[in-house]
Amino acid sequence: MRTTRSLRHRNRLSDPIQEHVDFDETETKVAVAGHPVHAMMVAFPITLAFAAFAADAFYWWTGDLFWPRVAYWAAGVGFVIGVLAGILGTIELLVVPGIRIRSASWTHFILAMMLLSLMGLNWMVRAGDAAAVVLPWGIMLSAVTAGMTGITGWHGGKLVFDYHIGTRNSGHSDAP
Repeated sequence: MRTTRSLRHRNRLSDPIQEHVDFDETETKVAVAGHPVHAMMVAFPITLAFAAFAADAFYWWTGDLFWPRVAYWAAGVGFVIGVLAGILGTIELLVVPGIRIRSASWTHFILAMMLLSLMGLNWMVRAGDAAAVVLPWGIMLSAVTAGMTGITGWHGGKLVFDYHIGTRNSGHSDAP
């Protein structure tokens, strides 16, 4: 099926994905007052993943038993909110054609599922005695989780800032 855009440029080489009729349909379907809920929710697990790593580092530095409890709760709450954000992100991925057609969306999805697995593991290993697992495994797991959070967040940011995923209506004529 040829679109109007592809007929105008048929003599040029073009990307068949970008020429797809649904490529520009990227507006969020799960929103509150037009704001994508997934994008609003991911700030919490991102922050809590880094907080768990920081709490482990503070425990290593000070030996204060307060910090392993902070890491335990940060990992747990980050995992739970991350799962909720992941469910909403998966709905967006499957429902919005302009998101689903991009390979970058699937890369972000796969990285996010790996990250959620790490966050869940980080929470689970701390369930018995949070202080006993901090050194060496807890802090290493927190460091890997924080690094993975950065990589996954970078891919998510690329979707928003480069592809305008979830941020604009496909009907805007001034869209890049």
